Amino acid sequence: METTFLLNGETVRVASDPTTTLLDWLRERRGLTGTKEGCNEGDCGACTVMVRDETGARALNACILFLPQLQGKAVVTVEGLAAPDGTPHPVQSAMVAHHGSQCGFCTPGFVVSMATAHLNGRRDFDDQLAGNLCRCTGYAPIIRAAEAAADALVPGHLAAPPELPVAEADPQGTAFRPTSADALAEWYAAHPDATLIAGATDVGLWVTKQLRDLAPVAFLGGCADLKAITVTDTEIRFGAMATLTDVLEAVRPHHADMAEMIRRYGSVQVRNAATIGGNIANGSPIGDSPPALIALGATLHLRHGPARRSLPLEDFFLAYGKQDRAPGEFVEAVSIPRQPDRLKCYKLSKRFDQDISAVCGCFNLIVTGGTVTAARIAFGGMAGTPKRASAVETALTGQPWTEATVRAALPAFETDFTPLSDMRASAAYRMEAAKGMLLRYFHEDQGTSARVLEVRA
Repeated sequence: METTFLLNGETVRVASDPTTTLLDWLRERRGLTGTKEGCNEGDCGACTVMVRDETGARALNACILFLPQLQGKAVVTVEGLAAPDGTPHPVQSAMVAHHGSQCGFCTPGFVVSMATAHLNGRRDFDDQLAGNLCRCTGYAPIIRAAEAAADALVPGHLAAPPELPVAEADPQGTAFRPTSADALAEWYAAHPDATLIAGATDVGLWVTKQLRDLAPVAFLGGCADLKAITVTDTEIRFGAMATLTDVLEAVRPHHADMAEMIRRYGSVQVRNAATIGGNIANGSPIGDSPPALIALGATLHLRHGPARRSLPLEDFFLAYGKQDRAPGEFVEAVSIPRQPDRLKCYKLSKRFDQDISAVCGCFNLIVTGGTVTAARIAFGGMAGTPKRASAVETALTGQPWTEATVRAALPAFETDFTPLSDMRASAAYRMEAAKGMLLRYFHEDQGTSARVLEVRA
């Protein structure tokens, strides 16, 4: 499969296996070894590159970024940050001045993340660098370097939008790049055994860790009509290819707790690639967006060829590894009804940022006149699928909104869930955590602050 893109200002045309990663190609074929291989699963950020297109500049993990995803885009590696005359980028100079590097292995990834944030005018440095892990220097001098470079001018070679290359039409074969949902629907119906690749934050690991052959494949990044997010008086609809970055910004004014949860469960690099449809379609029992969406009463929209159908999102997850999706059918969108913001999302993980949940609980209760009139509660990490706490909901609905009611409902968790023990948490811990989350929801609703980053002595 041939891919055309800019690499540090140079147009390149690459014919490769469609699941060749940018990281491997940079290091093995181009000799650009500044981009490092650390975890090779999109977690450590050592492989961070800047990718630019008509929507702007994004930091992405090269280790799980397949070459065909770069069609018509511009890539800047750490080698391309300095000016043509060799003048270092302001963040490079600041890293030196503030002693932001020790062993140096992670430094190129940090610098590229910092340069992308600098180009975008971002000053939320803790968030921007949450996807870059350093275990030697510590973050203080790195954050000081980012702050010191914040007001510097963007270097001229990065200030102007790049002149993106125009690629030729791509023939249909074992790898396909559709440019619309209609084209995808037609091709996927004819190739129902194909692998659909959206952001590759999950599928990428099938290649880098499991060494799987994914052919035939379709890369969905060119389907602009699947990226739309529309907000009306009655619903918010997310196209399946909307990135988690875009979902976070769109949902923040309406359900701030869901936005905060999205901020935590993926780094900037992951959110810039991962899609809402992919996070649902992979059927993970610990995917963090489904519990929030289920609690909000989400509807999933599926398509097979010209035929479309919709179902409640909770009904999509049948059992571990099994979803209600026919061969050749794909997720087209997910929608939630407009409603008062009563949603709270509680993510419990060993690492605060960018970690897999042990338990993720999302609560959406309607209280009218002191009585619970409706309840939607959903969890990830408590069963083989994202799952509603139906017995708990029943125990709460119609009852006075009091701590006594909440405590009386806690035994219903034992009816709803039989969690497993694994490396993240024991079954008993998960059960107690879930019960504690409901109590926390009640106390927060009564005005008690229980947020880790907000409680002050």
